[in-house]
Amino acid sequence: MATMLESANEKIYDLRTTAPGPRGQLPFAGEQLKTSASGDIFGWTQNAGMGWDPQSMRRPNFLILSTLGGIRREDGSPIALGYHTGHWEVGLLMEKAAMAIAATGGIPFAGFCSDPCDGRTQGTRGMFDSLAYRNDAAIIFRRLTRSLPTAKGVVGVATCDKGLPAMMMALAGLGQLPSVLVPGGVTLLTQNGEDLGKIQSIGPRYAHGEISLKEAAELGCKACGTPGGGCQFLGTAATAQVVGEALGLSLPHSALSPSGSEIWLDLAYRSGATLAQLHQSKINTSDILTDESIENAMITHAAFGGSTNLVLHIPAIAHAAKLRRPNVSDWQRINSRVPRLVDSLPNGPVGYATVQVFLAGGVPEVMLRLRDLKLLNLNVMTVSGKTLGDNLDWWEHSERRKRLQEKLMELDAIDPSNVIRDLGKGFPSTVTFPMGNLATEGSIVKSTAIAPEVIDDDGVYRHCGPARVFCSEADAIAAVKSQGNDRIREGDVMVLIGIGALGAGMPETAQITFALKYLPYGKHVALLTDGRFSGVSTGPCVGHISPEALAGGRIGKIQEGDRIRIEIDTVNLTGSLEFDGELSQLDARELNPQLKQHPELPDDTKLWAALQHVSGGTWGGCVYDVDAITKKLID
Repeated sequence: MATMLESANEKIYDLRTTAPGPRGQLPFAGEQLKTSASGDIFGWTQNAGMGWDPQSMRRPNFLILSTLGGIRREDGSPIALGYHTGHWEVGLLMEKAAMAIAATGGIPFAGFCSDPCDGRTQGTRGMFDSLAYRNDAAIIFRRLTRSLPTAKGVVGVATCDKGLPAMMMALAGLGQLPSVLVPGGVTLLTQNGEDLGKIQSIGPRYAHGEISLKEAAELGCKACGTPGGGCQFLGTAATAQVVGEALGLSLPHSALSPSGSEIWLDLAYRSGATLAQLHQSKINTSDILTDESIENAMITHAAFGGSTNLVLHIPAIAHAAKLRRPNVSDWQRINSRVPRLVDSLPNGPVGYATVQVFLAGGVPEVMLRLRDLKLLNLNVMTVSGKTLGDNLDWWEHSERRKRLQEKLMELDAIDPSNVIRDLGKGFPSTVTFPMGNLATEGSIVKSTAIAPEVIDDDGVYRHCGPARVFCSEADAIAAVKSQGNDRIREGDVMVLIGIGALGAGMPETAQITFALKYLPYGKHVALLTDGRFSGVSTGPCVGHISPEALAGGRIGKIQEGDRIRIEIDTVNLTGSLEFDGELSQLDARELNPQLKQHPELPDDTKLWAALQHVSGGTWGGCVYDVDAITKKLID
């Protein structure tokens, strides 16, 4: 009988201590054995040991890095689950890229660093590691690349909120190697269900009687239309795909492709072949990532109305590429002159799914509009081996554009021009960066996602209400769910402090914004925090308030019942967060006595928080600036 100590499987005793080993000979040259590093020679032995043809060892080596998670059978069923659907199928993309590399005369290698799910960790201590993970993963990807010193280039296959930004940071740091980014695509909409943004609000909706237990159970089961791909809305994951393509790191029309489809697999194969071509053409990552391509990405981000989290990630990518990091004034300048051209979840007004944005033309379609507005630098190089201008000229008259837009009409009866608007038919810009005596270094709000009915006729959201102060996310969401005397009421200003980088690793506060969005009174409640939001967050929710409370920011001195005055001009993209009282009285106060670093914050996240604080903090991209850190240590 099998026990924990013994096995009933007799085959375990069928053992051997020797094996014939690979057949053939390695194609060594005498001079190679005399002059090459032992690691380069031993690497060939390892390749043969894994079964690669010994006679092909002189072919160039290319590395495929990925955020693959889970273990799936060939039929797609799970052996072990991953953290999220986004990385569940990317092994298929790696396989196609590897096949292309081999077909073009290269030897493919593969490495992995899986990524967490921000949706899975919402409201849990797992969120303490979310943003810090991005930096760690980028380091791991770079270390893996350097650990294959024979690599001639890298394909990065990645998805979701932190894995994809981490991969872009890693590729940006490669410098003199060519690289191609393959985004993991998006999941399809489910039939007769809710999207992955709305479904995250079922807890508060049930608590308030908005849905039944049966409805919650059924809706929660079927929000994922397909078992792979990122979310159906233009959150952080989808926006990162858009930004990667806008940077020129991905082939044209890569972002937001439907996971598991032939067009998705085809992209991966062509990307593998592209890497080999870039190597032959001597086009490196540093030739593609420039100050101009960073600005193109910021412009495209604004036109899509993308996640506010990219305000953290784009500066981090720029820093990794040794380029100038954009600051608050750069974001203000760009967002003030770039209209939003995309109608997608969660922004609306209709809210089309990401796969529908892809069929409507995706990134190149939006960039065509931006080209006509003369907003883009068209001379930047891209991984296609052509300039952005050349890519857009191709797209404008391509068979791919014509047929996919026709497919959108055929499948969903949607006019592509309703998804990606023509010039003159767009929407106000997406993001505003309020200042004021509570945000002297800046803050951020997705102003386009504030409900129109709470905005005055002049386009300004005005709100003055009593502060409800919370020093933990758990207390804040409990008040939102409550129906007792401690409940959140219409007109309140929720002030959530101590959840910036120093306090709690700067977790997303998405569960609160999801709840407010789908509760009847939610549009009449404002939320201010030194933390950050999900890319799908909506409403008058202002994050990234700086300085954060634990860095001495005034937001840490707000008390229950203080009047807070908020103005957000959604037309001119200006705004202010003000303590509505005598400022001298506020300054004379001590910080909230309940304000402290979260007791469960891991030591490694504490270290990350300290290092990024020295390196420019939130507006610097939460990166590691080695020179700044070293100077601080010496001083």
